[in-house]
Amino acid sequence: MRTWTIRLLQGRISFQLSGKWLLMLLSLCLVVLLLILLSLSAGSRWIPVTDVFLQLTGQINKHAFVVESLRLPRVLVAILVGASLGVSGLILQSIVRNPLASPDIIGITSGASFGAVTFITLGTGVVSMQFLPLAAIAGGLCTAMLIYSISWNKGVTPVRLVLIGIGISAILKAGITFMLVFSNTVVTTKAYIWLTGSLYAANSNDVSSMVLWLLIPLPILLIWGRSMGVTELGDDPAISAGIPLQLQRFLFLLCSVILAGTAAAYAGGIEFVGLMAPHIAKRLTSSKFTQLIPITALIGAILVLVADLIARTMFLPLDIPAGVFTAAVGAPFFIYLLFHKRNR
Repeated sequence: MRTWTIRLLQGRISFQLSGKWLLMLLSLCLVVLLLILLSLSAGSRWIPVTDVFLQLTGQINKHAFVVESLRLPRVLVAILVGASLGVSGLILQSIVRNPLASPDIIGITSGASFGAVTFITLGTGVVSMQFLPLAAIAGGLCTAMLIYSISWNKGVTPVRLVLIGIGISAILKAGITFMLVFSNTVVTTKAYIWLTGSLYAANSNDVSSMVLWLLIPLPILLIWGRSMGVTELGDDPAISAGIPLQLQRFLFLLCSVILAGTAAAYAGGIEFVGLMAPHIAKRLTSSKFTQLIPITALIGAILVLVADLIARTMFLPLDIPAGVFTAAVGAPFFIYLLFHKRNR
């Protein structure tokens, strides 16, 4: 198929787009659009897909509250959360050069959860819950900085980063359990629902806030993304090519933290999306890092959209946390990867 070369900023940013990649991108976009329409239609009250389309395009005004106020923000948050977790996992697997790396495994999600549970435990009734996202993001950032600083020894090696991340994650999970045991029932229930990963009660303010946070890593990914292909070959080829390896790892780790921390802040502990989405993307398209980013984002969005759709429609009138279903699929997927790569 034909290939196009795109150059931006007088050639400082350039990338190639193949016809196969564009076809895959458009196909995934179509799947996301269909899932959006289905998600806006399905619920305790079924709304015909045609009515949903007419409502969104302003041709009718029969379902404004249900479609635009209740369901649409939840769907948009699901897309942003899935895309964030997927790209965060792709970044970690690239810088660590380990196919089993993800925000859940390396400890970033645990750090965000620790920050959020601490805020819920100590701040309920004292501080507005509007600051919960900030607490989760701060927890993820502090945890990442701690892991990175402990891992530093004349540089940071991928293996050391993963092992220390697993250890810190275990300590944080123990701290979370300790806080829940000594909290009252109301606080414990609220924290457990958040930890499981739920998109319940998402609103338009959540959507706009998430977009602002997710714009922060974009310039770094655009500018440094091309060099990631060389870095994945190993430290020596990257250094020989003149890439500032430690600076690159730090910046990409920061991007991964912001993405995963933001997702955890607004949706709780939705796990395994950051592990599954990059692997599915690599099976579908080119292994180039810059081309994998949008594909992985769309696949992550699809995973969370499907999980949330099942969670809120299959067990009515109950609204099950979406994280239950991502874990139900992700845990066997993780075991499959362990088995498949045991001799590599």
